[in-house]
Amino acid sequence: MTREHDDAVPRRTIRSFVRRAGRITPSQERALHELWPDYGVEYADSLIDFDTLFERTAPVVLEIGFGNGESLVELAAASPDLDFLGIEVHEPGVGHCLLKAEEAGVRNLKVVAHDAIEVLKNQVPAGSLARVNLYFPDPWPKKRHHKRRIVQPEFVNLIADRLVDGGTLNVATDWANYAEHIDEILSRSDRFTCTECRDHEGDQPFERPQTKFERRGLRKGHGISDRCFKKTMDT
Repeated sequence: MTREHDDAVPRRTIRSFVRRAGRITPSQERALHELWPDYGVEYADSLIDFDTLFERTAPVVLEIGFGNGESLVELAAASPDLDFLGIEVHEPGVGHCLLKAEEAGVRNLKVVAHDAIEVLKNQVPAGSLARVNLYFPDPWPKKRHHKRRIVQPEFVNLIADRLVDGGTLNVATDWANYAEHIDEILSRSDRFTCTECRDHEGDQPFERPQTKFERRGLRKGHGISDRCFKKTMDT
């Protein structure tokens, strides 16, 4: 294969997740069909107007990989002055989140069922987010898989572009090695400053609900690492 031909071949994107089919319950299936019009945002290669989407002007919080959505719904219910956009690729989790949102009666929550990186690049406007929550992302613990971890320099720059000046990136993990990786990647960035660093046993989280993956990690004897990084002012 010549170099010219090699350069013409599209390179495979390294994704930070693996799509798992999972079993969708009848209630989750119903939610995906009946509640999606109320809470769902279709992926498209066009920017979201958050004021139009939420029918008001309010700070927007993005949560990447919300799992079953219970903690996201709890956050939205507890913060009616904020608007929340959640991203998750696994349909059972999306369906469960929609059910919990309906049950809680929240109206300040929307969800996208698509790859977070593509949503950030193509749908989220620059400087539109007040906060990004990344709670217990896939740790990809094997060294050969570290390239799949979502926290990479390119991701950090993308998040910085989408945050307002002074906006925050909140990250939590139950893998000590991933916490070290996060600290190393963010310490190299001149666009963020770590304002709070907390390692604990599940009893000192930031202002967030405990998640399913956090409880699973605690049962395995893992410690919890919470980090808050504040975006510095763009020059």
